[in-house]
Amino acid sequence: MTESSFRIARLPLPVHASDLRDLAHLLVDAVDSGAAVSFLPPLPVARAEEWWRSAVGSASPRAIFLVARDAEGIAGTVQFHPAWAPNQPHRGEIAKLLVHRRARRAGLGVALMGAVEEAARRDGFRLLVLDARKGGPAERLYRKIGWVHVGSIPNFALDPDGITPHDNVIFYKELAAAGE
Repeated sequence: MTESSFRIARLPLPVHASDLRDLAHLLVDAVDSGAAVSFLPPLPVARAEEWWRSAVGSASPRAIFLVARDAEGIAGTVQFHPAWAPNQPHRGEIAKLLVHRRARRAGLGVALMGAVEEAARRDGFRLLVLDARKGGPAERLYRKIGWVHVGSIPNFALDPDGITPHDNVIFYKELAAAGE
């Protein structure tokens, strides 16, 4: 499978039941594979679907939810959430970059990040931030695609075993204004 095997687009709203199901299965796959994405295994599909319904339903109207589809359904996703603070209209956070195990090592993570950065830039955002588990594949990806490492926070969250804490790393990226 190659990056060109995927179609990346904004998640249509309101979210169709089949998309919620696909997103739930994607989140469960990420948790089951050891990704540091806020949940511990085992994550029931019903709980994952409930989380997605709430995440999309409570998001800012300026939030961006992208999905990558292949012949089997949603194979990847990433989110952008604008800062809530009135003095930060130019800033937002990237969250929940997820790539299904069937689609890994095909450039989809890079493609999703490029697409969400471009969508945020088009919507007028100039500064993006994100965090990841220190030493994990996401940290390596963000460094590879030009994100600036700011620092780390010790013992930030628990590993999938629910016991062992791991450190977190913080990144930012400045975006050029449209036309620059």
